Amino acid sequence: MNGFNHGWGMGFGWIFGIVILILIIWFLFRFFNMNKDHSKNKSALDILKERYAKGEINQAEFEEKKNNLE
Repeated sequence: MNGFNHGWGMGFGWIFGIVILILIIWFLFRFFNMNKDHSKNKSALDILKERYAKGEINQAEFEEKKNNLE
């Protein structure tokens, strides 16, 4: 009796290892892509609107910067 096969024998046990490895790589890829800064695709006006919505700038600053962008 071989103590190293853990019941898998010569069957398809290696496929489960590959599937688990692929899932781990996929989860890591998703995790690191989720944490990337997605502001690269936003326009200057979108960023300005977000800053105003967050309260980083007041209405007067928002209107001034918006007029400068247009």
